[in-house]
Amino acid sequence: MSSANRSPQARSGFVAFVGAGPGDENLLTLRGADLLSRADVVVLDQAAYGSLLRHCRADVEVMDISPDAAENSVSLRTIQHAKAGRTVVRLCQGDPSFFSSVADEVAACAKADVEFEIVPGVPPATAVLTYAGIPPAPGVPEFRVVDAAQVDDWAPHAACTGTLVIYNGVAEAVPIGKALVAAGKPDSTPVAVTSDGTTTEQYTVVSTLGRLGPDLKHAGMTEPAVIVVGDAVAAREKLSWFETKALFGWRVLVPRTKEQAEGLSEQLRSYGAVPEEVPTISVEPPRTPQQMDRAIKGLVTGRYEWVAFTSANAVKAVREKFEEYGLDARAFAGLKVAAVGDATAQSLVEFGVKPDLMPTGEQSSEGLLAEWPPYDSMLDPINRVLLPRADIATETLVAGLTELGWECDDVTAYRTVRAAPPPAPIREAIKGGGFDAVLFTSSSTVRNLVGIAGKPHNVTVIAVIGPQTAKTAEEFGLRVDVMADKPSASALAAALADYGAKQRHAAISAGEVPRRPSQTRRGARRRVK
Repeated sequence: MSSANRSPQARSGFVAFVGAGPGDENLLTLRGADLLSRADVVVLDQAAYGSLLRHCRADVEVMDISPDAAENSVSLRTIQHAKAGRTVVRLCQGDPSFFSSVADEVAACAKADVEFEIVPGVPPATAVLTYAGIPPAPGVPEFRVVDAAQVDDWAPHAACTGTLVIYNGVAEAVPIGKALVAAGKPDSTPVAVTSDGTTTEQYTVVSTLGRLGPDLKHAGMTEPAVIVVGDAVAAREKLSWFETKALFGWRVLVPRTKEQAEGLSEQLRSYGAVPEEVPTISVEPPRTPQQMDRAIKGLVTGRYEWVAFTSANAVKAVREKFEEYGLDARAFAGLKVAAVGDATAQSLVEFGVKPDLMPTGEQSSEGLLAEWPPYDSMLDPINRVLLPRADIATETLVAGLTELGWECDDVTAYRTVRAAPPPAPIREAIKGGGFDAVLFTSSSTVRNLVGIAGKPHNVTVIAVIGPQTAKTAEEFGLRVDVMADKPSASALAAALADYGAKQRHAAISAGEVPRRPSQTRRGARRRVK
């Protein structure tokens, strides 16, 4: 078998130069992700590509290097690791073979007789244009990519008959534009400059070669950036899809437990937002487990007719007790199971239990009571209901079920305690208007966030899951801007996206540049179109 066809595990040492793409972590190739999952050492600029470490093993060694690190130093350490029999992944910006600075590192591996592989990445030349709504080559005869740092004479490039993409030129964008015009390119030629492409910081200025100076004057463009020259830029007005997302670039605070926040954060990202999860509640076992132990025993021995779950955390607590006793979902056989809402029902389904009862209207204790049948001694052999709940749960459900003739065992399945305060930068952003929106999914998240971090700034959009949460927010002096049309986290995120889309549309209709809420506070940096 040739060395090129051997797997990394079979090699004595191996270096993979992996293209990390232009910025969006989801543009990493499958081959790149696979190599990261098997890496012993990862060499990267952690500030730029640290999020890609999620593909790695927990015990991976990380070599963090700055963008201007000396190549010979990086090469030496990389080669040393490889010669020690380790699999090394060197993450590179964009594509390692496309205007990359790692050519000398690759040559050093070859010289040292260290096996290596070059994994192509998605280059900014195509990806950034696509994310900016500019088709790279819309039926034109030429697609030309140049590195401004290596160009002394722009005259040959003024003759480009298609799309001209310029790397590393944002600092000299205006002189480059003038040079292209001086060499014969019409000053009416469309041009776009995009910085931080494919990330939620992406920003694009559309102009012409003749107006590039005044249009870029207050834009604050920095590298990484690409300049696109040609008629393809005109398509952006119709094809822009990334920067026009409803919550594009919005920094959204998600004050929930880590487990609860995951799905919500993913939904927010689909709207273009940058979610930041700040735990406000920590879920812990009950102080004394005996009550739950008796409840599980009673569940198995037929003490209950119903089990009512009012949260996904309650499902999790019961499931963990089942596992402790070697039980599974079959223990629910013969029982009727109720769920207060969609998220709780989903947790039960994942456990292998399909709820028999759910509210058809409001997803709350009141909504569940509205559907709950009264106790009938002729139809119901047992009149007891098990309610595994939080230690701070309200008595609404117990009182309502008692009124319907049921006997309730109200059992503390878990405790909710206030989480530790977030780091100082997060607290400052909350109070200083650094967040564009905050999502409150319960009254306790309002109380706990204000308690551990302070009140959100008045420019921050306050979105709440329902009327009770809105009431609590208002009691703390917060202005409620958005309320979900039904009490679910998914509906709350969708409501915020709808709000963001309307704000964006209103700004455009008024002839203004859409701005995020955080950009409206005093002293915020503004970009002028």
